[in-house]
Amino acid sequence: MPTQAEKAAAFLALHQRPDPFVVANPWDAGTARILTALGFQALSTTSAGLAFTLGRRDAAGCVSRDEALANARSIVDATTLPVAADLENGYGHSPESAAETIRLAAAAGLVGGSIEDATGDPANPIYDFHLAVERIHAAAAAAHALQFPFMLVARAENYLHGRPDLDDTIRRLQAFEAAGAEVLYAPGITRAEDIRAVCASVSKPVNVLMGIKGVPPLSLGELGALGVRRVSLGSGFARAALTAFLHAAREVRDHGTFTFAEETLYMSELVALFEPD
Repeated sequence: MPTQAEKAAAFLALHQRPDPFVVANPWDAGTARILTALGFQALSTTSAGLAFTLGRRDAAGCVSRDEALANARSIVDATTLPVAADLENGYGHSPESAAETIRLAAAAGLVGGSIEDATGDPANPIYDFHLAVERIHAAAAAAHALQFPFMLVARAENYLHGRPDLDDTIRRLQAFEAAGAEVLYAPGITRAEDIRAVCASVSKPVNVLMGIKGVPPLSLGELGALGVRRVSLGSGFARAALTAFLHAAREVRDHGTFTFAEETLYMSELVALFEPD
């Protein structure tokens, strides 16, 4: 099993490559094992996938920091790959909360994590610019104090909260970069020209979210040509799994038939994915 420092170095190297890579998003130890067996190079948790697993809605405050980090630890323990985490807004509004979450994430075995500028308050969904920057500055200081490179991702959430303001999003990402973030991320941006503009506006690697219904199906190569260096799927795999489950359950309930089984893997195929490393 690689050490945390070795995983961190490998994760950093992926971000330094000229071509983009996919950081796959498991929601538990089992899916982490499967993604590892399939040959992905790095993993990151999904807050939505975890919330659904716990029978909760995906919303700020529905999953505690302790629960999220326990889930992250189970994923770290299930794989030899570098693992990062969706750390939501740092589980608190203050800069110190964001910093403490980074320290706890590192203690859980993670080598990266994201802090977003969404407040969790529907009436005021995005932090004031200056507070948002202070929060990333504190998180970056905590990350830089670690004994290994921790890939801090700063997220500008405008587009996920009904504020499709490209200029403000770029302003925030540039300020987050200046505050010490290692990766920049604006989930919800889907147009190729906007993705290109974001990538051109900063010097650090940009992460783009794919696997969302209705998003133009840009390939990994096309995203790389736009300047993207990292692609994540968020809750994409979790939603795909739950969609298949729902279709199967509805077939049994509504028709009393079981044809869904023809599309499933044999038990032997599934068991093979969980063979010891």
